[in-house]
Amino acid sequence: MRGLLLFYMFVCCIMAKKMRWCTVSDPEQRKCAELAKALVAVLPPAVVAAFARLSCIRASSTSDCIERIRANRADIVTLDAGEVYSAVKQFGLVAIAKEIYSDGGCILSVAVVTNSSLDIRSLQGLRSCHSGIRWTAGWSLPLGFLLSRNYLSWSKERPLSQDVSTFFSASCVPGAAAMAPRLCALCQGQKSYIRQKNYRCETSHSEPFYNSQGALRCLRRGAGDVAFVDNLALESIEESDEFRLLCPDGTQAPLSHYRTCNLGRGPGGGIVTRSSFRKVARKFLVTVQMLFGPRGRERQRFQLFNSSAFGENDLLFKDLTDKLSVLPDDMDVSQVLGLDYVALLKGLGHEGSSLEDSVVRWCCISLAEQKKCEQWALSIKSDPLVCVRAVSMRDCIEKIKRDEVDAASLDATHSFIAGKCGLIPVVTEYYGRKCGLAGRLTHLETDELPSVVGVAVARRSSRSVFIGNLGGRRSCQGHMYSPAGWMLPYRHTLSLEHNSSSCDPNQVYNTVFWKGCLPGSQGNLCKVCMGGSGEAATRRCADNHNEQYYGNMGALRCLLGDPTGKSYGDVAFLEQHNLQANILSLSSSGWAEGLTASDIELLCGDGRRAPLSEWESCNLGVIPPNTVMTRPVLTARVYDFLMKSQETLSAKPNGEFQLFESHPYGESDLLFKDSTQCFVHTNHMDYRSILGEEFYSHAESVFNCTHSDILEFCDQDVCSIF
Repeated sequence: MRGLLLFYMFVCCIMAKKMRWCTVSDPEQRKCAELAKALVAVLPPAVVAAFARLSCIRASSTSDCIERIRANRADIVTLDAGEVYSAVKQFGLVAIAKEIYSDGGCILSVAVVTNSSLDIRSLQGLRSCHSGIRWTAGWSLPLGFLLSRNYLSWSKERPLSQDVSTFFSASCVPGAAAMAPRLCALCQGQKSYIRQKNYRCETSHSEPFYNSQGALRCLRRGAGDVAFVDNLALESIEESDEFRLLCPDGTQAPLSHYRTCNLGRGPGGGIVTRSSFRKVARKFLVTVQMLFGPRGRERQRFQLFNSSAFGENDLLFKDLTDKLSVLPDDMDVSQVLGLDYVALLKGLGHEGSSLEDSVVRWCCISLAEQKKCEQWALSIKSDPLVCVRAVSMRDCIEKIKRDEVDAASLDATHSFIAGKCGLIPVVTEYYGRKCGLAGRLTHLETDELPSVVGVAVARRSSRSVFIGNLGGRRSCQGHMYSPAGWMLPYRHTLSLEHNSSSCDPNQVYNTVFWKGCLPGSQGNLCKVCMGGSGEAATRRCADNHNEQYYGNMGALRCLLGDPTGKSYGDVAFLEQHNLQANILSLSSSGWAEGLTASDIELLCGDGRRAPLSEWESCNLGVIPPNTVMTRPVLTARVYDFLMKSQETLSAKPNGEFQLFESHPYGESDLLFKDSTQCFVHTNHMDYRSILGEEFYSHAESVFNCTHSDILEFCDQDVCSIF
């Protein structure tokens, strides 16, 4: 009894203001009115008086609700996540709560059909049913998928809605009337020249084909061939054998397979209000949930997440909502909806067109890379290229995810991390000889991706250095997370007296080596590093080319010593590709004058040593090729840009700028590996397939026991319950 009294005192204190809920149909208005009655019935008279009752404001659509709330003619409404974004970014409202379902705070977008012969790759010319314009499951996720696979072309010279209206033969996309009337051709709501009475193609239950349930209704009635809906709507389908899902790989699957057969995941519904009203609105939601939620004390009187008594689905909230998660004040919209989803909405033009729509922003991790990138930009005739500085490959991944840059070529380990972060492949660097034809680089399609190998090398004069006898030595290791310098060596018995069974490479190297240079690391493994010089001056051990001992060339410099001949390393772990060219480059540059390939020997895993020519039998393991990664919605744009660049530059084989040459900038492997011959289109492959099962499994086991800030950043999941 005391707890009940405290609860009523809490309600009395917070309900001094009137609450106006915005509804978009007569059934929703009735449910809202019943909620108001239930509140009056369960609260003591004094509390009801303070509460001043809940009132229900009837609007014509969700966009009308947003306008009313902004103008202080309504206070609160539940919206699809795509509309939440628009309400926050364009109308200055704030998100105060999210719907949480049994699987968390997200939904899956699925494509549902009744025709067993259809597949996701051949939707052009069909009739489509969508839950709503810019809605997560009905618009943004499926269009993002179609664009990423290049099944749908978008010229960028006009809004996406225009190209979608010609891609499908006819559609019903509630809310799209002002953007592209053709997208409303299949809609069946009442037509009127009076806005408040016009329901055709509006985001209102008065449009029969509105929301996911309406899109399924559109499909059921034979008006459309495919319906794009959220997975929650599948719960309402009884005769499930009649319907099938279209899967990304071109197959079909039963409705129950939606977890593996879907077009993407995004945030569920959210509740918005004005900034000045958020405290009251937040406490109102807490109160009604305590009373009428699934575990509410008055749930027998009124069920907040059940609309069955009112002849419609998903009124006020989605019926499958398990609870409302009330959000703190300081949450940015990207934290509420997720970085991937916000980047997708920007990519689809939700903020309007901008210069960025035709620009590719490339990530550069050093002064040398930026100089090469800027020369690249001057040498091509394709879309504009903008070169953006980052401090490491890890920073590039984070910037791509944050929509601060668009693409970067990443080594195998960083490709693994990028894949875990939701980025996808565009092209892979090809190190074979198939793509050269009469001096021109050609478009190459192949699933056979040439790899490289990691090797350990020492000076020929250091006869006591070999695998198994590296304890207390000085190491040169390329950079943190590099496949050859970090991922592969620890798998071998580096030192018999300091052997370690740890699955964390950093722990192994700190145990085995006295000191070393592993750029991006800390402690003893930074003591050998030199830092940058001149205009590339930087702190020692920086994880980029500004550190003179960074990368394959840097590890070789570290092994050979500075130009005076003073040696800083006993063993170097690097990639075999371009090794001899790098040795020649250091010799001709004066860094290691007079050096030849015969002065360096391989250290084999079995303890023997061998000349560099025997790398095929004396190496530390195979390394998958570098891959250009980007956000899913940008794959077609980045691919087209790279193909145009390749075509332009290959037409000038003796030109001043070459995409796969770095020596004019004093380094090696800038932007791309210098041994790259051309790009291979790999957007049809996932990153796991490109890496291969052996490397993928190895990377997964390593990162399961190694702390990684970038993976921690990427693991932020808006779908988990707040």
